[in-house]
Amino acid sequence: MRIALTGSAGRIGRAIRAHLAVHGHAVVGLDRVAGPHTELVGDLGDAALLDRLCAGADAVVHVAALHAPQVGTLPDAAFERVNVQGTQALLDAAARHGVRRLVFTSTTALYGGAGWIDEATLPRPHTVYHRTKLAAEALLERAAAAPGGPAVRILRMSRCFPEAAPLMAAYRLHRGIDARDVARAHALALTDRGPRCTTWVISAPTPFRRTDLALLQADAPAVLRRRAPGLVAEFARRGWPLPATIDRVYDPSRAARELGWVAHHGVDAVLAQHDAGSTEVLPARADCCEPC
Repeated sequence: MRIALTGSAGRIGRAIRAHLAVHGHAVVGLDRVAGPHTELVGDLGDAALLDRLCAGADAVVHVAALHAPQVGTLPDAAFERVNVQGTQALLDAAARHGVRRLVFTSTTALYGGAGWIDEATLPRPHTVYHRTKLAAEALLERAAAAPGGPAVRILRMSRCFPEAAPLMAAYRLHRGIDARDVARAHALALTDRGPRCTTWVISAPTPFRRTDLALLQADAPAVLRRRAPGLVAEFARRGWPLPATIDRVYDPSRAARELGWVAHHGVDAVLAQHDAGSTEVLPARADCCEPC
């Protein structure tokens, strides 16, 4: 397939591009940042550039966005322009060139509050980032529902960025994901033959159950000793504190059932990366025992 990829210079864009290229797809990347992963340099507001991106494409993977760290440093209007208007401009370009499939990288952050979280959970957006990602999803859903609209796959990915090893390892049990697993989910979404529009939570499998939630919030170590004894033992060996409380659990089981996707890189991968000195996992810190 020929894949048009936005946000090709970012961490997730690079991971997706690498995975697609290894599996024989031709990828054309667009980003505001020039580099080895980007053929087209420019903004989502440039219609001519989007035409070049979408011409001859079999599918679009839309990763480009303003993100949570930019909230408060950029005006809300910038989030609206990039995350919402940029998505509409990309949809328009894809329609002009007959692109029949679009995979959208969204975020579990838009769910907001605590609890057991799956695709049926109502979002509770708190920031302009959350609101504009939801607005972009709505644009895509409407496009898919229109006569002759594209097939749309929305992947709400969980926490995925470099941070202290104890935090990352604990998050990987309930609200974290490896970029390589995110990339594989996108690749599977490109060929999924399900309904016209589908949304999936993309997060590492959890050992926890819904019935654990109250105790996780009150006494996470007690649940961890029962559900994840290997992690407890490894944390003890390394002198790392266990999280005192876990307020939310993302459930990716629908993606496993419908997409055939399961994350491959869990706690063991985090520990291996840490021990190898990977820049994906930051060193443990004395202050890294904040609640998960």
